[in-house]
Amino acid sequence: MTAVTDADEVKRRALRRMKNVAGGLLLAVAVIYVLARWQEQSGAAWAGYVRAAAEAGMVGALADWFAVTALFRHPLGLPIPHTAIIPTRKDALGRNLGDFVGSNFLSEQVVRDKLARAGIAHRLGTWLDDDEHAERVTSELATAVRGAVQVLRDDDVQAVLEQAVVRKVLAQQWGPPLGRVLGQVFADGSHHRLVDLVCDRAYDWVRDNHETVLRVVSQRAPSWSPRFLDGVVADKIYTEVLSFAWAVKTDPDHHMRKAVDRFLVDFAHDLQHDPRTIDKAEQIKQQVLAHPEVQNVVASAWGTAKRMLLDAAEDPSSELRVRVRDGLRGLGRRLVGEPALRSKVDGWLEGAAVYVVSHYRGEITTLITDTVERWDAEETSRKIELQVGRDLQFIRINGTVVGALAGLAIYVLTQLVV
Repeated sequence: MTAVTDADEVKRRALRRMKNVAGGLLLAVAVIYVLARWQEQSGAAWAGYVRAAAEAGMVGALADWFAVTALFRHPLGLPIPHTAIIPTRKDALGRNLGDFVGSNFLSEQVVRDKLARAGIAHRLGTWLDDDEHAERVTSELATAVRGAVQVLRDDDVQAVLEQAVVRKVLAQQWGPPLGRVLGQVFADGSHHRLVDLVCDRAYDWVRDNHETVLRVVSQRAPSWSPRFLDGVVADKIYTEVLSFAWAVKTDPDHHMRKAVDRFLVDFAHDLQHDPRTIDKAEQIKQQVLAHPEVQNVVASAWGTAKRMLLDAAEDPSSELRVRVRDGLRGLGRRLVGEPALRSKVDGWLEGAAVYVVSHYRGEITTLITDTVERWDAEETSRKIELQVGRDLQFIRINGTVVGALAGLAIYVLTQLVV
């Protein structure tokens, strides 16, 4: 049994009052009939007119009482055929209602016409182009993101990352795509700044490590070589190396730089076409991905991303929420100011709605029929009577009045003819 709400109680009291009014009117015409009949027997000429009107009014009231009552129950509890229509025909009524809704409300033409007149894109744009509304949508999206992120199990996400990211990386060769990228970089000359940096650092190192160079030369000199001669040779070598480093640093067209360029270009080509170089790149890839630090980064990637998402969704001033809010307002302004975009969005919405009603009309109307079938017959009858019964009582009242007028008219015509 469904709980009775305050609104239901108000409707029940209104229904009871209207039943009392209709019943009281029937009782009133019955009393008038008795009094008029008594006066008619006493010879009062006017009493016949009143009696005829009251008699027809009683007939009309009783007929309409029967008709209204027969919708919801058996009149007087008698199992008269074609009465208690709603309880006994509930399922058929539900199916007919579903067919009616499907044919008249879920037809393609009706949906297209309704959406075309609704101007949803313009309304949406106007609504979104408001700080309060954009913030409201952003807040709801943030809540949805928080809920989705918190529902996801970390182990499941980690497994997906390993399947979708790590294995995808392992399945792809690094050599050819890296070679294509490097080839484009070298062709554009974008690597020259890096070469400049290496040359600068090489010169600085040679300049600042005079003693180191001398020590290396001395250690590699023959044991029979005089020590003073080793020092002279080391100084000469250091001077030549320093001069060479300075020349490479200061001369953009130095042959050493050109040799580096040729080496890099050849390396980029080999990464794309040389099997040995490609295999070497694959070995390096395997070593990099197998490194414990890389494994730790992959394992902690979801945890880091999860914290970032939760923090950004929680903070109204976060960059993510600010960008989403600004994006929503921008979309709203475009929908209002750009007829082409507005027409395109309306077309998308119209196409989606038509697709749904065309392919799932039966499933939608089934919601009506299945819901009605699950209702209890008596409870359904009471609910419907509660909703429309008050208005139906006017049928009884009108039947009494119309019947009385019709009876009076017939009596008058009879008197005139006879």
